[in-house]
Amino acid sequence: MAIAYFYTWTTYGTWLPGDERGWFEIGAGLQAPDLARMFEAALRMKEGAITLDLVERHLVETTIADHCAIRHWTLHAANCRTNHVHVVLTAADRTIDIPREQLKAWCTRKLRKRCPRKNWWTRRGWDVYIDNEIQLQQVISYVLEGQRSERYR
Repeated sequence: MAIAYFYTWTTYGTWLPGDERGWFEIGAGLQAPDLARMFEAALRMKEGAITLDLVERHLVETTIADHCAIRHWTLHAANCRTNHVHVVLTAADRTIDIPREQLKAWCTRKLRKRCPRKNWWTRRGWDVYIDNEIQLQQVISYVLEGQRSERYR
């Protein structure tokens, strides 16, 4: 049984199917870069790609902390970057996908008050079960210290 969940999701348009860094396809796993696929995905975008500024990043982290407190989930770490978000939390009463979707929805509501765009995030995200305390500490360290840059820089 998992003791925590590790989530990553990206901002809209910043990691498309076919991306040169590789990409994840539901049901098929990690996929190799495919520039034609990436070009097709870019053409289907309904809005431009979004990167988050300092104020938006802080708003996302605050919203995540507030929502975890309301739900009585244990927030171990959250780090909002310009083009993605990492969250580590324990929500024993929920399946792995529920907290991520709730966090994305609440962050979207708060961000739309600042800017009325429709699409802030890519669909879904990357969810990982954390099974023991050693993994939990490693993931927390990665989220808080492993991003190789100062927070809010």
